[in-house]
Amino acid sequence: MYKIAVAGTGYVGLVAGVCFAEKGHQVTCVDIDEKKVELMKSGVSPIYEYGLEELMQKNYASTRLDYTTDYQTAYRDADAIFIGVGTPEQPDGSANLSYIATVARQIAESVEKDCLVVVKSTVPVGTNDKVEQFIQDFLINDVKVEVASNPEFLAQGSAVHDTLHAERIIIGTESKWAEELLTKIYEPFNLPIVSVNRRSAEMIKYASNDFLALKISYMNDIANLCELVGADIQDVARGMSFDERIGSKFLSAGIGFGGSCFPKDTKALEYIARQNGYELKTVKAAIDVNKEQKTILFKKASKRLITFNGLKVAVLGLTFKPGTDDLREAASLENIPLLLKQGADIYAYDPVGSPNFAKVHPEGKDGKGSITYVSNIEHALDGANVCFIFTEWGEVKAVTPETYGKLMRTPLVYDGRNIYSVKDMEDAGIEYHSIGREPTKRVLRKESKQLESIKS
Repeated sequence: MYKIAVAGTGYVGLVAGVCFAEKGHQVTCVDIDEKKVELMKSGVSPIYEYGLEELMQKNYASTRLDYTTDYQTAYRDADAIFIGVGTPEQPDGSANLSYIATVARQIAESVEKDCLVVVKSTVPVGTNDKVEQFIQDFLINDVKVEVASNPEFLAQGSAVHDTLHAERIIIGTESKWAEELLTKIYEPFNLPIVSVNRRSAEMIKYASNDFLALKISYMNDIANLCELVGADIQDVARGMSFDERIGSKFLSAGIGFGGSCFPKDTKALEYIARQNGYELKTVKAAIDVNKEQKTILFKKASKRLITFNGLKVAVLGLTFKPGTDDLREAASLENIPLLLKQGADIYAYDPVGSPNFAKVHPEGKDGKGSITYVSNIEHALDGANVCFIFTEWGEVKAVTPETYGKLMRTPLVYDGRNIYSVKDMEDAGIEYHSIGREPTKRVLRKESKQLESIKS
């Protein structure tokens, strides 16, 4: 087994480090935040990820896994150093590589034996060539250091499973020594390994993510057309899914993709193309469709209602997807400011995402409107004039159509994830608007709370 250091303890770095330890390697995870390090040593994960804390506690107890801010000691005699720091999007769509550069210099000034530096972070094609040269420029000791590319393909919410049971491991190397060492590190995983050169590995990451983003935006585009011509996007997707050339995954229409990968990676690849004098028309179209799709429910509701001013608006789901507390590029971040600007009184529910959202929009008065974070869905729905569903959490999917009718002042639901059957919502007397499907007929309920109050 090998001695491995991992730079960065976010979704990429921490999950990779824990999984390497689970497979028997000696792993030290490095982070600059002392409080975060102490938190991880206590067995608490700084990110919400299913199954991660159990493996952290198990492998820390076995002494195969440790955490530190002392990068010099961690890097000094490591066989391999994996870089899993962030490469956030810059205003022009390019990737910010400053964190990569910082770690590369720290490695150069710390290593005292031959080692392989493996970049797991998503980086533009050609970056690893620069990282290797950068390390050589600052190298202090007379040792061999090579750089390899090993992009991750994990999904938030299932990151541990995706790492331990990956469909393939992509490794990009420029020497037999690097290829053999990285192959041996992954040997205990017993997974298919695709070995290519560094630049191909970098491109595989972008090409894969952008293809999935294209698929999502295509289905959203078709969904919008379905509404205009009277087709049902779920029926269309089901019919498409039987075609092996298309497959059944990523055919669900909704209010666009979010998270740390698809939005950033589509913009980055489109930027790379522009820098090389080429226009990636398909990727650019996916970006444009996704941008418009994020607020499509708000636009529908705005046409239906005179104003949101003074209305109680229930929001179910804040994170970009279920199974994570990550808000990056979430639809809620686009829609809630629009609702607040119009004076809506928002009651927001999310099983794990509320604390993070409150950092952006603290509870209380916000502009013309206000926002209140609630711990249960019933509180959000009680007396609400309209409900928006942004995230398909299991807790949200468990709400019956009848519940909306029972609790809401007016049963008006805008579902961005197509959770419910249109017929079931219509049978329950709910005015229901979704993506790519016809809405239910508008319902006037004689038993509504409003009419009840008038009678009394």
